[in-house]
Amino acid sequence: MGITDVLCQALQQRSQDLLNAMHLVSTTKSLIQKLRDDGWEPLLASVIAFCEQHEIDIPDMNARYTKGRGRYRRQDEDVTMEHHFKICIFTVAIDFQLQELKSRFCELTTELVILSSTLNPKDAFRLFKIVHICNLVKKYYPQDFTEHEQELLESQLQHYEFDVIKHPDFQNMSTISELCRGLKISGKSNVYFLIDRLIRLVLTLPVSTATTERAFSAVKLLKTRLRNRMEDEFLADNMIVYIEKEIAGNFTMEMIMEEFYSMKNRRQA
Repeated sequence: MGITDVLCQALQQRSQDLLNAMHLVSTTKSLIQKLRDDGWEPLLASVIAFCEQHEIDIPDMNARYTKGRGRYRRQDEDVTMEHHFKICIFTVAIDFQLQELKSRFCELTTELVILSSTLNPKDAFRLFKIVHICNLVKKYYPQDFTEHEQELLESQLQHYEFDVIKHPDFQNMSTISELCRGLKISGKSNVYFLIDRLIRLVLTLPVSTATTERAFSAVKLLKTRLRNRMEDEFLADNMIVYIEKEIAGNFTMEMIMEEFYSMKNRRQA
């Protein structure tokens, strides 16, 4: 929890810094993996010290682990107490956390966000790098740019670096959407039409600060103590209805019943 807290706090900030957030995802994965590989012995020593300080009985870690309760208890000859705590609890919990992070922040998504950030005009285009932009196009948008256009894009970027980035009208911009509007107003979108196309493609990425913040708020309201056993799929469905309640409010009971009636293998209650 201490390792993931920094990432959770960054994702809940009102002003999202997606580049640093993606870097935090990578460092969080690395730290959790390091905890899995080297963290058991320090954790065990810390727990033993705590138990000794507060006079709590410490189980014999070399003893056989006993499964079940009451008359159904039985010992597993191949599993010690330490093996049970380390492999069946400690490692399993960490593997679940790593799997969750990898499913929500896969390597391709993380790299896509990092490469896309090179187009951001924030801090006078501090992150601008031609090689990263070209890699972004080659890896993620090969169907939107022909081979000839990819070569031409690199030439446009060289002019763009000395023209737009140095232009005083673009120095105070902080978002890609502002940059897109600025290129259109100045007419430079016609000159750098390939860069303008790429910027518009990046703007369609499903990365929304507002949606992220609303999702975190919805979880706090929906995932209550009485609903702590709610399955992920059911929770996700409830969150969609809650977050998009303005749209959901347009549906009537009759519309829902008609939809279910029209579906095969369904019956009305």
